[in-house]
Amino acid sequence: MGGNSPCASCKLLRRRCTKDCIFAPYFPSDDPHKFAIVHKIFGASNVSKMLQELPVHQRADAVGSLVYEATARMRDPVYGCVGAISYLQNQVSQLQMQLAVAQTEILCIQMQQEPPLAEQKMEADDKSFVINNNLTAMPQLLNYASSSNVAQDPLKREFLWT
Repeated sequence: MGGNSPCASCKLLRRRCTKDCIFAPYFPSDDPHKFAIVHKIFGASNVSKMLQELPVHQRADAVGSLVYEATARMRDPVYGCVGAISYLQNQVSQLQMQLAVAQTEILCIQMQQEPPLAEQKMEADDKSFVINNNLTAMPQLLNYASSSNVAQDPLKREFLWT
């Protein structure tokens, strides 16, 4: 920042830090690793151009995104952030399937514990419709949930994100 200590980018690039250094507000001298990763992945010139094209109020968010993507690219050079997103989407999908199986099992247990429909004296047709639909859907849900043909995401990188 012109006086005391140069910013992390100027330190790494071994140049004098001026008052109008575009990197100084976003890459302080006490966190040199942050700029080193961004520089290694994107290059100082490209980062400078990106920051200059943005309004000042958006630059901090852009730097945060660049740091995140650069860190992800260091972990996984091929997929970067997409690998992390894909892994998390796969986890959500698996958890949704587990939830569907659990809900189906709960429904089966509830249906086994209820007396037959004739003894219940059902008054509303919509209630019997719901019960009958659940009974016909249960085998399909159980077959879907227990099948081993669930597609696995090829981008899954468990060991990198745990």
